[in-house]
Amino acid sequence: MTPVADLTESEALEELTHLADEIARHDLAYYQDDAPKITDAEYDALKRRNAEIEARFPHLIRDNSPNLRVGAPRAEQFSPVEHGVPMLSLDNAFSDEDALEFDARIRRFLKLDESPIAYTAEPKIDGLSASLRYENGVLVRGATRGDGRVGEDVTANLRTIRDIPHRLKGDGWPEVIEVRGEVYLGHEGFAALNAAAAEAGDKLYANPRNAAAGSLRQIDSGITAKRPLRFFAYAWGLISAPFAETQWQALEMLKRWGFVTTPESTRVEGGEGLLAAYAALEKARPDLGYDIDGVVYKVDRLDWQQRLGFVARAPRWGIARKFPAEQARTVLEDIDLQVGRTGAVTPVARLRAVTVGGVSVTNATLHNADEIARKDLRIGDTVIIQRAGDVIPQVVAVIPEARPADAEPFVFPTHCPCPLKTPLARETTVGGAETVVRRCTGELACPFQRIEHLKHFVSRRAFDIEGLGEKQLQGFYDDGLIREPADIFTLEARDKVSLKKLKDRDRAGETSVANLFAAIESRRTIPLDRFIYGLGIRHIGEQTALVIARGYGSASEFLSAMDKVAARDDEAIAELDALDQIGGAVIEAAAAYFAEDHNRQMVQRLVEQLTIEDAEKPKTDTAVAGKTVVFTGALERMTRDEAKAQAEGLGAKVASSVSKKTDLVVAGPGAGSKLKTATELGIQVMTEDEWLAMVGA
Repeated sequence: MTPVADLTESEALEELTHLADEIARHDLAYYQDDAPKITDAEYDALKRRNAEIEARFPHLIRDNSPNLRVGAPRAEQFSPVEHGVPMLSLDNAFSDEDALEFDARIRRFLKLDESPIAYTAEPKIDGLSASLRYENGVLVRGATRGDGRVGEDVTANLRTIRDIPHRLKGDGWPEVIEVRGEVYLGHEGFAALNAAAAEAGDKLYANPRNAAAGSLRQIDSGITAKRPLRFFAYAWGLISAPFAETQWQALEMLKRWGFVTTPESTRVEGGEGLLAAYAALEKARPDLGYDIDGVVYKVDRLDWQQRLGFVARAPRWGIARKFPAEQARTVLEDIDLQVGRTGAVTPVARLRAVTVGGVSVTNATLHNADEIARKDLRIGDTVIIQRAGDVIPQVVAVIPEARPADAEPFVFPTHCPCPLKTPLARETTVGGAETVVRRCTGELACPFQRIEHLKHFVSRRAFDIEGLGEKQLQGFYDDGLIREPADIFTLEARDKVSLKKLKDRDRAGETSVANLFAAIESRRTIPLDRFIYGLGIRHIGEQTALVIARGYGSASEFLSAMDKVAARDDEAIAELDALDQIGGAVIEAAAAYFAEDHNRQMVQRLVEQLTIEDAEKPKTDTAVAGKTVVFTGALERMTRDEAKAQAEGLGAKVASSVSKKTDLVVAGPGAGSKLKTATELGIQVMTEDEWLAMVGA
């Protein structure tokens, strides 16, 4: 794998796109299906690679980044529960350096002196997150995390867990409070559960986390009641009134009300305290009696937590320090090629099956041709794999002394493995240097790319069409029934006049076909950001699509603007560039996409089949709601990140450059070209103090 420090911007963009797509698949397997294909260690390493690239190229944080997602959509068999406050995930740290940088980052954000910051250090329980809503001290509803915004109603199942009080003890609790924590299985309970399953001839669970998740999400709460589930409380969501001033005090209050909290939690000070807490928990880990996969650090003072706020879908005030990944040896039996949606050709190692961390591994990513050459990988080699890397685990190194005498260097093909055998080409950077990615030049003529585009379109993060999985899409594509997105929405009408009905195809049956048509029909109305993301435009992932949707407001405005961007209209390009986090790569990708007649016609046919909802309206009851704000120069009373978060929370749009669309420029000392442009355009300019007075901060 190319070190992050050596990546070019083009390579970084390519890898971020690939990482985000793959992590999204694992989110669904983990959070919704309770059947992860990789362990936490490999998943964390995947996210770590993504975070490292984003840290080096912050202007590229625009794709469907794992840092912008939480969990997965709820399963349909449970009623939806909208969380009063979203259940967010935590960013990860993997080393002492990461932990110390977290401490330093908090200090910079809050502009603190050298006095040590107090933190709580809590075991990161490897279970299933749940939220419990209490009204007047009585448990009224319980839900899973779901996608962070909407979870699954599993109240009846949660009531069977002995650690969850049906009525809060003592006093001091708010009238309404959502208590949050982790449902888990201890080692003894897990062993007993699997022993009973083995005796009954049932399938065994792979690990305690899967067993806990499967137990909690039973349709029959009587089954859940027979499982030895436990619950640790560690946080809260919606509250009708504050009940503590620090995280540590809050944990004490939760215990007073009847909850169990992790006894290993500690309160520490400064970066050195964070490191000591991690070392202590790592040492104690084997004897805890339940699985943990790291330590969670949280700023102790709740008023500071409020000031720190959130970035994307993770809090700035907390971070999860993860334990290391596991490794194993096996044999590289073959190397295959996979073609992605953007034509990138990825080599995949086919391995002799080996168990790592309780999971059987047969595939591993090799990333690109340069990586194969750098490691001198040859078929027949004995290799070290690490379950921490990509969609599938990584090959870390070769064992040279175990190499067969007849092993030959792998020659990377020059043509796509698709039926067209289209030549592969390396892209070049602006400076003319070749990138590591080899890409099929067939574009949408390549059937592999076309089917990947369709798979992206129906995926849960895009149009989320149930019943159109990989196998079904491939079959419909091969039969000529679906070749582009609009075909999905005309499928039922065409089936009515066809002599060969879908219900007779591969014995699909009337019920299955009716369910498919209903699922398709339910997606004719779609939010603008999902529509944009579903188009599969290169470098435009979920977060970028959301930014663009909010920037233009409606589908008609978006499509009109994209036509102008494709025509290289300077004002339209400047308007797109002014949106926060949008840079040259996105602009070029959008221009190239809409410059193609085939793409424009395909989009038009799709639009004719849909009702596209306008973007979410910003807050309207603040002094800056709906205004486009640019911050420039040095801010003295808050950091740039805090200012941006504050503005967006008040319903303003934060842009990175000044244009005719800008309403307000907040200028601090050292403001340069942006201030000059604002003055030339007659845009209102104010100081940081004037801004804070305006917003009442």
